[in-house]
Amino acid sequence: MSKAIRAFKTDRIPVFERGEEEYEGSVAMPNLLFRFARPELVLQPETPAHVQAIIRQARAQQLVLTIKCGGHSYAGHSTAFEGVSLDLRRMNKTKLDMAAKTITFSAGCQWDHVYKTLINGRHDGFVINGGRCPFVGVGGFLLGGGLGPFSRSIGMGSDTIKEITIVTADGKLLTVKETDSRSSNEGACSGRCAAPGRQLRRCGGDEAGGQAAARAGRLGGGWALKVENFMSTMNTFYTPDWPERITDDFDATINQYIKHPELAKQLKRRSLPEKSRRFLHETLVAVSYSIYSSFVFRNDRPTIERVTGLIRDKVAAFRKAFPGERVEFLATFIHPGGKMSTPKPVDSTFFWREATYHMYLTLEWEDKRMERDMRAFLGAAKWERRPLSLQGEAAFINFPDSALPAEVYERAYWGENREELRRVKQSGTRTASSGRSRTFAFPADPKDQTESSDDRNEPEKSGDQGNDEDLTDSLASKQWEVYETKNIMGDLQKLADLGL
Repeated sequence: MSKAIRAFKTDRIPVFERGEEEYEGSVAMPNLLFRFARPELVLQPETPAHVQAIIRQARAQQLVLTIKCGGHSYAGHSTAFEGVSLDLRRMNKTKLDMAAKTITFSAGCQWDHVYKTLINGRHDGFVINGGRCPFVGVGGFLLGGGLGPFSRSIGMGSDTIKEITIVTADGKLLTVKETDSRSSNEGACSGRCAAPGRQLRRCGGDEAGGQAAARAGRLGGGWALKVENFMSTMNTFYTPDWPERITDDFDATINQYIKHPELAKQLKRRSLPEKSRRFLHETLVAVSYSIYSSFVFRNDRPTIERVTGLIRDKVAAFRKAFPGERVEFLATFIHPGGKMSTPKPVDSTFFWREATYHMYLTLEWEDKRMERDMRAFLGAAKWERRPLSLQGEAAFINFPDSALPAEVYERAYWGENREELRRVKQSGTRTASSGRSRTFAFPADPKDQTESSDDRNEPEKSGDQGNDEDLTDSLASKQWEVYETKNIMGDLQKLADLGL
């Protein structure tokens, strides 16, 4: 590693080792499951040339690299447990062009950096098609497709990319544009890694201060469970063919589709039309232990009724199992469809374009000793819901599930599109080394194929969801084996600064 350090410093790349303040700040994680992750080095490149130099040096020395933009991967795929953490945080420049209605930003930006360009410029009436959480990195969000608050009206985050510049696994700089032919190297990345098209969009909906506004709110499950005929009310809410622009006249839309008078009243009372800048600014993020799993559903009433029934039963079971504990079980529905469903499943990486709802389950807790119980509960919930997901297996890469076995996750995230993604990966990457195992396999050698050997190592369906309980303390234990610190009080202060 000393040879690599000298090379990085020769190229004037910021290099930080254990005990240095910048290192400790980089590895501090809000999700405590990864609290002992201590890579050997943290690199914080400042330019694309720095990134190229890092990739080339890593290939030459077979270093394990883990790329970190926001560090927000639910499954820890951006967290380095060994080797080198390539932390992009210093590459955080943004440039807003209101005349062209575009914004350009660097790969190390979090959505907070991007949204501030509109907030500080007082550009009301416009939104950027990004994430709901300001601390999410732009790179992981967009490469995963990107579900945002406005996706139903303007598509996935990747659908509004005009141009993207990447460093390939062999250290080359490649610029991909929406106009590139799909038969070119650039076009292959454009069509499979991001359905191109990054723009600002006008914010529609109700008026706030004389301007078009965003409208959002939250109706807590505690109130909803008190509603008479809760299940029929919930199913009625999730099964209509909602218009693409629900907030153009929000109150009238609610009155048309929600017949339960008290639910309609509360939905209108607990949502607020506000200027788009304020909507982008006011977001909350929790710090705790957390695990996730995601599902993808069509809008057919039998499926929705089974899903909502399972949610009701699990909420009741959760409350009964953990009375008085500081734990949460959340089921979050994201309503895409609309513009997100315009491209065909084969037009981009994401085969579940036809879906109407993405749902993810979240379990959060504060006492580390609750991890086994939380994982067991999530595992049972997954077994019940996965058969209802698109093709009996679909999941969403922006909400990754660390328990999915290696032979399953490609099918769950990318379906039949995974074969073309493997071919895209094949060029120039065979000696690249990644920090986590969640990456694409290479295409099978035709010489090794037989008539019955297609996907020979993969199950027909992702029935094997993995045993969630087996992961209990596994992440922290592995991290602890290589954990070392030169300033334990400083480490504790880092956790205190995160509110822990």
